[in-house]
Amino acid sequence: MSEKSVTITDACIGCGECTKACPFGSITVVDGLAVVSDDCRVCGVCVDACPVDAIKIKEFEISTLSDFKGVLVYAEQHEGKIHPVVYELLGKGRELADQLGEELYTVLIGNNIGKQGDQLISRGADRVYIYEDSSLSSFRDDPYTQILAECVQECRPSILLIGATGLGRALGPRVAARLKTGLTADCTGLEIDPETNLLLQTRPAYGGNIMATIITPNSRPQMATVRYKVMNEAKIDEKRNGVIINRSIPKSLQDRVKVLGFEPIKEEINITDADIIVAGGKGLNDANGFKLLEELAKEIGAAVGASRPTVDEGWITYRHQVGLSGKTVRPKLYIACGISGVVQHLAGMKTSDIIISINKDKEAPICSVSTITAIGDLYEVIPRLIEKIKTHKKNQ
Repeated sequence: MSEKSVTITDACIGCGECTKACPFGSITVVDGLAVVSDDCRVCGVCVDACPVDAIKIKEFEISTLSDFKGVLVYAEQHEGKIHPVVYELLGKGRELADQLGEELYTVLIGNNIGKQGDQLISRGADRVYIYEDSSLSSFRDDPYTQILAECVQECRPSILLIGATGLGRALGPRVAARLKTGLTADCTGLEIDPETNLLLQTRPAYGGNIMATIITPNSRPQMATVRYKVMNEAKIDEKRNGVIINRSIPKSLQDRVKVLGFEPIKEEINITDADIIVAGGKGLNDANGFKLLEELAKEIGAAVGASRPTVDEGWITYRHQVGLSGKTVRPKLYIACGISGVVQHLAGMKTSDIIISINKDKEAPICSVSTITAIGDLYEVIPRLIEKIKTHKKNQ
C-alpha cells in the first residue's frame, strides 16, 4: 500500500504562486520558502502553478505495524533544564521496552541542550536523538511538531510517550495528526498486554467516574500523554552505555510564531513541586478560609492547594487546583482541610506520602486514604495548630 505527499525542493524561490493556486490554503511562504501544512490534500494544483518546478509529489510505501519497534520518550526541556516528568516517562518507558524486548529512545529538541544527552542515558535511554539549533531556544508548535514527527518517521517507535504538561498537551495532538495515529491523553497507567503486545493506556473518563483502558491496534506509534507525578522516576545509573545521535533541523521549517519574550508566573511555591501542601475544600465555607490556610502554609513552608468546587466558586485560582481536572501532586505531606474527597480529587493526591485530613465528617471519603484524621471544625483545629507551631519555633 502506498501514499503520496507534497515536497518542496531547494529550488523554491518563495514567489508565492503556489500559495495563490492552492484551493485549500495549505501552503504558506515562511522566510522565503514555501511550506506545506498537515491538511494538504495532495491535489497537485501547486505542482502546475510553480514557475521553477520546485514542487514534487512523491509516492512512498506505508510501513506495516511490524516495522515499528521501540519506545520513544519526548524529553521536554526549558532553557536546557529537563522537566521532571521526563524521568518518570523514562522509568515507565524502560519497563515497557524491557517487556517488549526492544530499545528505549529519547528525543531532545532545543538550544544548548547537548550536555543533557548523557543524563538521559543514565536514566535508561539506549539512544538519544538531539535536534539543537539557536532557532529552537523557545518552544513553538510548528517547528517542534515538524521535528518530532520527522524523528518518529526515522526511528519508527511502536510507542511514543509525552508528558501531559502544558507544552505536551499542545504538542501531542499535533504530532498525532501529522502521523495519522491515535492519542490517549492524560494517562495515569501504562501496561503491555502480554497476549497482543499492545499498549494498554489507562485514563480517567466520564469526569473521573471510571478508568478507561484504551488500545491503538491499527496505527503506529501508540501515542500517550502521561500525567506528571503518577509514576516513579527512573533511577540514575552512571555506568549505563548509550548512543547520542545529533540531527540537523529540516531546511524548510515551518514557524508562524515569533516569541518576543517570557514573563514568568509569580508564585512562591508550585504545588506540583511542593513537598508540603495545605489544601482547602468547600468546608472552608467562603474565600476568606484560604487566608487561614495561607497562614498555616507560611508557618510550615507549604504550597496552598484547592479542590475543584472552590475554584469553580472563584475562591482561589485554577493553578492551585488538585485533582483529575487540575494537577496531580505527590508531596511528602498533604493536609486536606474541609475536603470531602470525591474520586476526582483523590486521584490527584492519594499517592502523597502522608495525608492528614481535617473534617467534621468522619465518614468522608478523604478519611479512608488519610494517615491521620482530625475530626472537628477546621476553624478550631487550624488556629490551634498554628499556635502550637509558633510556640515550638520560639522554643527551638
